[in-house]
Amino acid sequence: MKYFVGTDTGGTFTDTIVMDDNGHLRMYKTHTTPHDRSIGIMKAIGLAAQDLGLTETAFIEKVSYFGHGSTAATNAFIERKGVRTGLITTEGFGDTMLIQRTMGQWAGLGDQLTHYSIRKLPDPIIPKQLIAEVPERIDYKGAVIVSLDELKARQIVRRLLEQGVEAIAVSLLWSFANPVHEQLIKKIVKEEAPGIFLSISSETAPVLGEYERTATTAINAYLGPSIDSYVTNLEDKLKAKGFNGIFTIMNSNGGVIPADEAREAAVSLLTSGPAGGVLASVHLAGKLGYPNVITSDMGGTSFDVGLIIDGKPIVSNNSEVESYHIVQPMVKVTAIGAGGGSIAYVENGHLFVGPKSAGAVPGPVCYDQGGTEPTITDADVVLGIIDPDHFLGGKMKLNKEKAEEAIRTKIAEPLGMTVVEAAAGIRTISDNRMADLLRQATISQGHDPRDFVLFAYGGAGPAHSYSFGAESGVKAILVPYTATVHSAYGIGTSDIHRSYYLSKRMQTPAMFQVASDHLSVSEFNGVFEQLEEKCEKTLLNDFVTKENVRFSRLVDLRFRGQFNQVSVEIEGGELTAIHINDLVARFEQKYEERYGNGTGYREAGIEITGFRVHGKAPVPKAAISKKLSNSDGKAAPRSERYVYFHEVDDFMTTYIYNEEDLEAGMEITGPAIIEHPGTTIVIGPKQKATIDEYLNTVILPEAVLLNDKQIQSEGEMVH
Repeated sequence: MKYFVGTDTGGTFTDTIVMDDNGHLRMYKTHTTPHDRSIGIMKAIGLAAQDLGLTETAFIEKVSYFGHGSTAATNAFIERKGVRTGLITTEGFGDTMLIQRTMGQWAGLGDQLTHYSIRKLPDPIIPKQLIAEVPERIDYKGAVIVSLDELKARQIVRRLLEQGVEAIAVSLLWSFANPVHEQLIKKIVKEEAPGIFLSISSETAPVLGEYERTATTAINAYLGPSIDSYVTNLEDKLKAKGFNGIFTIMNSNGGVIPADEAREAAVSLLTSGPAGGVLASVHLAGKLGYPNVITSDMGGTSFDVGLIIDGKPIVSNNSEVESYHIVQPMVKVTAIGAGGGSIAYVENGHLFVGPKSAGAVPGPVCYDQGGTEPTITDADVVLGIIDPDHFLGGKMKLNKEKAEEAIRTKIAEPLGMTVVEAAAGIRTISDNRMADLLRQATISQGHDPRDFVLFAYGGAGPAHSYSFGAESGVKAILVPYTATVHSAYGIGTSDIHRSYYLSKRMQTPAMFQVASDHLSVSEFNGVFEQLEEKCEKTLLNDFVTKENVRFSRLVDLRFRGQFNQVSVEIEGGELTAIHINDLVARFEQKYEERYGNGTGYREAGIEITGFRVHGKAPVPKAAISKKLSNSDGKAAPRSERYVYFHEVDDFMTTYIYNEEDLEAGMEITGPAIIEHPGTTIVIGPKQKATIDEYLNTVILPEAVLLNDKQIQSEGEMVH
């Protein structure tokens, strides 16, 4: 028997999935150990081995594939725990990282952008004294205007080493057009400091835009040594126990990369957690035949939303992370502060929820770990959604009385409400905010939510999805069987993915008639051939052959004189004039779909700014096996309790089901709750759920007559 493992190390918990050759799936949660994350991972490995009746060594020897995702890069960046880094740039451009084109002042502020007083530049990751300028100049065509002063470059490297840098970033003007000077500096650094971590922009981010390219390269150098150490430590511990399989790391752009490459690509790991959940949804949606999916991940701190269109996740080529702009393709995920730990408060007589979170420590008041501010989770406990005695499968007892008291003193009394009304208000506000984000991700982008299925996962998501999903107008809500470890599942089932980009400008004149008369077909073919060759070279290894590699191509286009650009796919193989003309036609259509009818400006001409190739290759993995139904289609509840539903503005008798009792084909009529060890699934009073062949819970709207005897007065519930 071979085993396939996926692990996701978050801020609070480390999630692990184990699949065998037959597609049997096992899930585990252990506490994350921040001082050495490998300890928490190895504890999960130990639980899996014990569950399988094997020694830890015997189990690891049977693991043929180990995929890993982590918040290590994100946390190190947020906490500014990278290494002391030096930056070498073109003479006269040493302030590029510090000025940030002034964009750093508002990066990430979102709806708070109008509050001018809170705008500020982020703390620099590289202080001014560690930024060095070297005489050299290359123009936009790649021609050398001023040769590199190699003697000065060598002196700069030595001076940075004397100042104690552990990593060096190199970002010169127009290096992507001609990397000759960066390669010379790379050679000098290797001679002067062979063991130092080095990141050069022509390899890390060969794109137009000096600030974004420099920031991406600098962040990669800043985080590189710590990520290298982290990956090496985990790999050494696995190998010491007999691991001899494939080891990959989840990156942010749509797949996994071999661990050896991850050591050099720290910047690509910044959003690997949310990406894992989206990719798990892509995999699951493909098995179930859902082309269009909204992914929603509600954890303790945030609510993250992504889109899958025609079976593919939306990928953004530009992202903002901690007030810095980076140019690495990342699975697009939009987040708001609406997790289970989001704090509710009263201000000027109005109730607000989030974005501030109670975090894991002290956490919600009901955790009984010193928290004093009421949260969404506290409201769920008061309303009967979460059973205080069944949280995390009964491993953690919650204090309902303290949750009620916090809501009473902080929310109910200031607003002249009962505790239940206040708790219901907290839940309603948070659900509406999440529904609004779903509408922004669909309707605001020109998509009809009725064409989508909502995937709801994360610890808190399934408890709220029946409400915000129905409010957003989706045609169905699906809670994956892997909901509490969904990102780990994505990491364990994702393909190897590499992406390469080349900035290259091509233009048509104004008032053009036929695009291919002005855009060279041979240049198109030459660029894609070069990118695919480079991509294929990095994908091939002991378990990936040429026959397994699949490419997709993208071209970035915009109207001349405008800033907004759109990425459009183009066919593989040898391109012709017909392909070029079709590309431009689809760009014009896509542009108006995104920005509105009449926004296109063909008369100005078309400008191509860059080309991108994505390469994918499968890794060895097992598929979750289908489950056969042996039931009569009716699920038997374990118990019942009173639960508050805003649809009736009161408590209702609600049947409680245990996930262990569920079988494929069962139907459950709401109001009902399914309790999993790591989450609670709520089915509303007018909804029906079915358990599919993979044990996912699919919730569909259905009119259900309410029994008056089910409704209880709130006075009987909370005193």
